[in-house]
Amino acid sequence: MLRLHQVQPDAALWADRATYADRLIFHTPEWLRFVAECQRAEPLLATVTDGGQIVGHYTGLLSRRFGMRILGSPMAGWTTSYLGFTLRPEVPRRAALSALMPFAFGEAGAAHLEIRDRGLTAADLDGLGLRWDDAPTAVISLIPGEDELFGSMAGACRRNIRKAAKSGVTVEEAAADPAFADEFYDQLRDVFAKQNLVPTYSVERVRSLIRHLGPAGRVLLLRARDPEGRCIATAVLPWYHRTMYFWGGASYREHQHLRPNESLIWYALRWARSRGVTEFDFVGGNSYKSKYGTTEVAVPWARRSRSPFVAHLRDAAKQGFALKQRTVARLTAAR
Repeated sequence: MLRLHQVQPDAALWADRATYADRLIFHTPEWLRFVAECQRAEPLLATVTDGGQIVGHYTGLLSRRFGMRILGSPMAGWTTSYLGFTLRPEVPRRAALSALMPFAFGEAGAAHLEIRDRGLTAADLDGLGLRWDDAPTAVISLIPGEDELFGSMAGACRRNIRKAAKSGVTVEEAAADPAFADEFYDQLRDVFAKQNLVPTYSVERVRSLIRHLGPAGRVLLLRARDPEGRCIATAVLPWYHRTMYFWGGASYREHQHLRPNESLIWYALRWARSRGVTEFDFVGGNSYKSKYGTTEVAVPWARRSRSPFVAHLRDAAKQGFALKQRTVARLTAAR
């Protein structure tokens, strides 16, 4: 029988966590510091044991909402894709998830739990009292050669990449340029304005991500320039171990005819592949991503509350956030 035990992080713990084949950037100390800072949350780490032997780790963060302790692994809106478990290959994820329930509502004292684990499937959730939503993601295998990667894209996508190059669009790495976050966010506002919305987070979140991941070399920042040297598109791409993630991309509408977005993705795919990364994760399943030759992977987002009242509060908060976003967008447009 598996059990979870809360632990305080130290060098030995981080070293052990880094030995698991299913580890992700979202399990690293740098990423957790980023999320904790932006969400005013406290990281909660636990070992998964079987007969006293450590066979895995659990990663979550505790926050307070409505005066209650909420355990997110992660929560929606945290702009972090997956947390959950890192486990030895022989350990069933369903068994680890089952052990999480008494830990979350017992030792951790949570009133509500959410989890999105990259290795969980819908079948793992049956009979555990969880509600869940489909939350697929689109991924690209970077194992094939560059010619094969390019050839797997839709014809229109390949033409757009060639068009951008012929039009004089260039892609550069921004490194630790302090102006990058502001450029990205200004373009992001333009992206959301197209849908009569506003961004779901502030520019401070972008700065925080760069501040925490940049020194560790775990984020690729890309900038596309037009022939006149103007920055017309940007992309934020965390990476670690075997995967690169599309955390965010933005561009000005007036320059999209130059196709800078496709150029950024093509640059990122080749950059990641050259460094031994084997998978590119778009962090979501929007239909426009299929033009890059993606494969859809199901990753359910599950939740469980201590009581129906808490579950109602969670759903009401989600609806309230969406309403607030639309209202702010309308007020911004009116000004």
